[in-house]
Amino acid sequence: MASFWNVIFVLAVIAAICLGVWKAPLDKFVAKHDQTTTRVTLVLGLSVCYLMWAITFLAQLHPLIQPRRNDLRPEVEDIRLAFN
Repeated sequence: MASFWNVIFVLAVIAAICLGVWKAPLDKFVAKHDQTTTRVTLVLGLSVCYLMWAITFLAQLHPLIQPRRNDLRPEVEDIRLAFN
């Protein structure tokens, strides 16, 4: 079952990945003067993707609007609307 702890767990994983990206030697992949830009870009990209996922996940976990059934027959829906 989905819960708020999933968000906390994924946050810990993303934080560990960001720390790994920040501390990893990038000498083989990126020029010396571009290492800071590469690190900031990767950490910022991971952070923004996590925020988007967390907002979407929590919005589905605790919706503001209650879903409405649409699998009723039309005649039942008409009677239901007449009594409301």
